[in-house]
Amino acid sequence: MASIKESALLGRVPEELSIDDRRAFAGWWIAVPLYSPATLPPRAIAAAAPSSAACIAALRSQGRDPRAFELTIVQPPFR
Repeated sequence: MASIKESALLGRVPEELSIDDRRAFAGWWIAVPLYSPATLPPRAIAAAAPSSAACIAALRSQGRDPRAFELTIVQPPFR
């Protein structure tokens, strides 16, 4: 089950995170579906966690295959 903090990111597009979101979640790992011209998946955040292992575990708890997702770290604003 997603924590309140994690659920604030789920379903959102990473490129549209606000400055406040980037400050609050800097260093967190997020998972978005891998791009494929055949499927064109939405680039919405499917899982989020403070570590890559926890992000993968969150995907697995949803019954999703982590190999179908790109993991990336939320960067702070104005690096």
